[in-house]
Amino acid sequence: MNQQEQLDTLNDIRNIMNRCSRFISLSGLSGVFAGITALVGAYFANSSINAYHNSKSHNYDQVNVMFIEAELILIALIVLVVAILGGIFFTYRQSKKKNLPIWGKTTKNLLVNLTIPLATGGLFVIALLLNHRSSVGLIAPSTLVFYGLALINASKYTYSDIKFLGVCEVILGLIAMFNIGLGLYFWAFGFGVLHILYGLIMYFKYEKV
Repeated sequence: MNQQEQLDTLNDIRNIMNRCSRFISLSGLSGVFAGITALVGAYFANSSINAYHNSKSHNYDQVNVMFIEAELILIALIVLVVAILGGIFFTYRQSKKKNLPIWGKTTKNLLVNLTIPLATGGLFVIALLLNHRSSVGLIAPSTLVFYGLALINASKYTYSDIKFLGVCEVILGLIAMFNIGLGLYFWAFGFGVLHILYGLIMYFKYEKV
């Protein structure tokens, strides 16, 4: 066996180990889709907030505040569901393209490490809504921080590039905490623009031939 054949064999072994230990069916297009969905959601959320503040008959009693909060939560849930469905679709398509199983031990590890920080952040946001209405401005920054931590935590089971995205989300969320009035814009940039940029980088780096 010559040196080139040895190198080819080592590369094959490394690829097999990479397939076994990392979830590599993650599609960059899912990031682009999630980013576009987030920007659309941010647009409708901003429109709802502006309509509320510009209404001649509006006031800041508890009923009206709860109504606008419920509307924003609904928009956020729709964005989340649509983004997840899009992610599942593009990931499934990518797994078929690479002839890889979409479900396995690595997928489970990825989801567990992603879900723990996300669930913690979700409960934290719910607690803010229920007990600290004066701190409602912290919701958008908090979602960025916890989402970033979730990406960092899960990055060891997929492409390492996702760790960089997670760090950016955390930093953006921390900056947003000191600029409460601009929370929606930071949220749109973090979940929208950064996702699109990340998705395009992933697509051209790993998928585009």
